[in-house]
Order: sequence, then C-alpha cells, then structure tokens
Amino acid sequence: MTSTQTRTKPQPRPETQSEAQSEAQSEAQSEAQPFDAAAEFDRQVGTLTALGYPGLAGLSDDAFAALVAPLRKAAVAHGGAAPAEGRLPFLLVVTRALVPIEETMPLTTLEGKKKPGFVDHSYEPGALERFVTVEDVEIPGEKVYLLVDVDRGEEFCGAIPNDAMAAIAARGRTLLTIEEGIAFVTQQPAALAKNKCFSLGASRSGDRRLPALWRSDNKPKLGWCWTGNPHTWLGVASAGGRAGA
Repeated sequence: MTSTQTRTKPQPRPETQSEAQSEAQSEAQSEAQPFDAAAEFDRQVGTLTALGYPGLAGLSDDAFAALVAPLRKAAVAHGGAAPAEGRLPFLLVVTRALVPIEETMPLTTLEGKKKPGFVDHSYEPGALERFVTVEDVEIPGEKVYLLVDVDRGEEFCGAIPNDAMAAIAARGRTLLTIEEGIAFVTQQPAALAKNKCFSLGASRSGDRRLPALWRSDNKPKLGWCWTGNPHTWLGVASAGGRAGA
C-alpha cells in the first residue's frame, strides 16, 4: 500500500519577507516625498551656468544668477509633478535676445552622449531669423522666463502635425518655440529619445515649415518638417503656459 505525502508550498524566508516589506516602504516614502521645485530651479540655473550661458550673454555668473533669480518664486508656485523623461514641471528659458540660437544649440547633447547639437544646413543663411514667435503666443520676458508643464508630445508621433497642433490648441495648451525646445533638451537630454522626438510649432516663418528637434548621428539636430507630413518618430511638444518674474 502506497502512502501519499502532501507537499506544502515553500514559504518565503523571514529575511526575504522583511526585505520585501522594506522595499515597499521605501517606495511608498519616495512617492510621498514632495517635489522640491526650488531645488529643481537651482539645478537648471546651475546647468546653464556650467555650460557657459553667462559668458555668452556677456554677463558674469553672479549677474546671470541675479537676472534669473526673480523667476525662482514663479518656479516654486508652478512646482507641479517631479520631472520625468518626457516632462518637466517648468523650464528656465533663455531667449535669442540674450544668447543666439546658433550658440545655444551646440551646447545640447543626447543623454549619455557627448557630441554637440547642431542646426541643420536645410536652414538657409538668414532663415533662423525669420522663424519668429507666432502672433497668438505671448512671451513674458525679453531675456528669460519660465515655461510651465512641459511635455514632448509623444502621443502625436505619427499624426499629421497640423492636426496635432489643432488638438493641442483645443486643450488650451501652447506650442513650443525654438528656444524653448533647445532649453528642454538642455535641461532634460532624455526628452529627446529615440522615436520620441518633437516639433516646435510656436516658431514659424510664414510658410509650411515646422521646426523640430530630433536625433542624428548621436547628436541633437534642429531641423524642420512640413506641417502636413507625419513621421512615426516625431511628436509635437506643448506646455501649459508661460510665466515671468
């Protein structure tokens, strides 16, 4: 006569249970920790300073810090959610009136890469000057200001840009200028991810060209596409608004 033994399911070791509980508690604490908007603002100022923006603007580091300091209060007020790969709660923007696009674009890099960004040769001489802010977008600062609730718009990858821009407008959001797109990649290189690049619809030259940032030879590239041509790897970036000092 054969006896049958009942197999019991092995239980986790006590230390394994303890480790799991500790990890869960750590994650909960991390999620509960509030986003420090002031620290993020200081990080962005530090990034620009380290890249040499003050010198390009003809300012000392202290003078540059004094110029942007009044925006710190607005940054804290618009704190929002913590930064993510394709989003930032706010973005410190330096306009071309302070530092030209031709000088800021080479200061961008892709995440984990060192090659400098560049302006594509498809912009004929003098073309960048003609890509100006569209009439329905109000810039709150001549030299520096904040862009709020920034999103790279990957949901619009593969969509016709004209349709995507209309959908963004219907949500009450704003498109990004060239300077704002450069600022985004400068502060968040991971935002310009493979197959998740983005157009910048708030800078136009009066024709069907739409500025865009994408990856080329392991470098950020400022180029342009046609407003009626969709690309699976190109979305349309947007923001919740802008704020001055």
